[in-house]
Amino acid sequence: MDYVHSHPAKTGAVYFALIFGLGFVLGTIRVLWLVAITGETFAVLAEQPMMLLASWFAARWLVRRHGLATMRSRCVMGITAFTLLMLAEVTLASAFFGQSPAGWLNSIFAMPGLIGLGGQILFALMPLMTGRQVSG
Repeated sequence: MDYVHSHPAKTGAVYFALIFGLGFVLGTIRVLWLVAITGETFAVLAEQPMMLLASWFAARWLVRRHGLATMRSRCVMGITAFTLLMLAEVTLASAFFGQSPAGWLNSIFAMPGLIGLGGQILFALMPLMTGRQVSG
């Protein structure tokens, strides 16, 4: 398979899968262990740096490996990954925690949901921040 000059939406799906997988593991640790010790807000704050660092490295690696030289292609990558992340989040909230989509949306606009949302927005922007503009 030729990885150079891949479609940016496919690259965004790979980016989502990599970071979502890590987030699922860290989130499980956070919910089952860290929240009981530190509280929910601090637990989310403790998780964020690891997620953002992983997002940075994954985005940088994928942008280079898949030849996403333009801002447009990296923007498509980030938007695709963010869209898949939000769909996965609302699906998991419904399936595992019995939240309605409206309840999930309300939860992300209150602490510690706002901290998580900030990290998710930065996750979406990482492809833009990791590459240089080569051509229009």
